[in-house]
This record gives sequence, C-alpha cells and structure tokens, in this order.
Amino acid sequence: MNDRGKPLYMIGVVAEMLKVHPQTLRFYEKKGLLRPSRTVGRTRMFSADDVEELARVLRLTRDLGVNLAGVEIILKLRRRMLEMQRQIEDLIAYVREGGADVEDHRAGSPRAALVRAASGQLRPVDLF
Repeated sequence: MNDRGKPLYMIGVVAEMLKVHPQTLRFYEKKGLLRPSRTVGRTRMFSADDVEELARVLRLTRDLGVNLAGVEIILKLRRRMLEMQRQIEDLIAYVREGGADVEDHRAGSPRAALVRAASGQLRPVDLF
C-alpha cells in the first residue's frame, strides 16, 4: 500500500474537508461509490486517495450535474482507463528492455509471445 492509500481521516474530518454532511459520505458508500477502510471497531477511515475520489464525485455531481448512476459509470471508465494505461506502460517498458528485438514471427518466438501476453491482459469494459 502506498502512503496515499493509508487510512488517515475519520468521516467527520473528511466531511469537513469537503464541506459535505457525513451522511452524504455514508450514502455514497451505500451506493458503492467509495469503500473506506474500517477499524476493528468499524469506524470508517479514509485515505488521501479516498478523499481525492470523493472530491471527484462531488465535482461531477455539484459542478457538472451528473447523477449518481452517471458518476458510477464515469468512475468505472476512469479506473479501467488507468488500468489500461499501466498495462500499456508495462508493455512499452518490456519492448524497450529488448523483449521484442527478435524479428522472427514464428509461433514460438518472443514477439509472438509478447502479442499473446498483451492480448491476454486486455479485457472488455463492463459499463453497466
């Protein structure tokens, strides 16, 4: 877990930071828009990443007028885009490291394996 993913803030602090009622944050959690960590005593604890995601939700709803169903779709698309970006960066790093230097296109070649590996990582986007 990175430092931004470390649970730091209780619900009251986050509500104050974002200028919303704590019940709004509970409602967003109930709708599945966020998943804060919980202590042994079941207290919600929010990380910096959680606060950033909540700010994103609030921007979409307050500033852009997106309803919660739309927010859910947008967040899913964003997560999927970030995941695909990481996959592309990994693939580029592999190619730069010399993983695709071989020009041989036979089924057992490293290049063919690269294509199979990349194809196996890609999954269809589930929007609904």
